[in-house]
Amino acid sequence: MRKSRFTESEIIAILKEGDADVAVKDLVRKHGISLATYYNWKAKYGGADAEACLLKQIKELRAQIEQYKSMYAELARENYELRERAGAKKP
Repeated sequence: MRKSRFTESEIIAILKEGDADVAVKDLVRKHGISLATYYNWKAKYGGADAEACLLKQIKELRAQIEQYKSMYAELARENYELRERAGAKKP
């Protein structure tokens, strides 16, 4: 999936400009996006605010960190067991 040029907070700021009675055509031209992109963003982020997006990102990152921690713990345990087995075989 292609990464967007704009972050979620930038997208929300652009949409707020559009809500502030700025002509959509001028807004699109100013930021270098197409009308279709603007309306897709409006459908996706229309009711969102910057804080809600940041909270969502924080929750996703915390879940990802927990997953990495459990993966690390499992690998560390396996590594310890393998070292114990290798050490026991030496005279």
